[in-house]
Amino acid sequence: MTIVVHTSSADQTRAVAAGVAGLARAGDVVILVGDLGAGKTAFAQGFGAALGVTDPITSPTFTLARRYQGRLILHHLDVYRLGSVDEALDLALPELIDSDSVTLVEWGDTILPALPQDLLEIRLTFGPGDDDRVIALAPGGPRWTARSDALARALDSVGLDGGAESGAEDEGEREVRSC
Repeated sequence: MTIVVHTSSADQTRAVAAGVAGLARAGDVVILVGDLGAGKTAFAQGFGAALGVTDPITSPTFTLARRYQGRLILHHLDVYRLGSVDEALDLALPELIDSDSVTLVEWGDTILPALPQDLLEIRLTFGPGDDDRVIALAPGGPRWTARSDALARALDSVGLDGGAESGAEDEGEREVRSC
């Protein structure tokens, strides 16, 4: 099942992330996939804030990994600059993905062989308007698949009512559907 949500602002993308973070458990892996500027870092900010992280969350493009403390430890990785899966392993990736933390990986699709199969893939793509995004969430493996209904309900309650159907340009259109 893939869950699709439409947003029309970075704040709405952060709200979707907060809905996902509300279901996060220690040991979870979430990968963020999308073009430059698609909203991966905005998603990470909303995710971290919902976990209670108070430090500013920025993309760790040059440091590759950052650790934040909230209700759960959050390891935020940006693997954009890595050239291979071997480089991800050199980054001590297995140590960052542990049972005591949630690991959020920007550009995670580039190192899939180094990641556990049990993960949530979040694909952010540009929508028709400048600030519009289409966010597709694809649970994989037993941990996230077992939570897919709860994930759909959480995103359904995020409050992105309106959008194109109501004619309100600064509200997102919510579409939660199985594919």
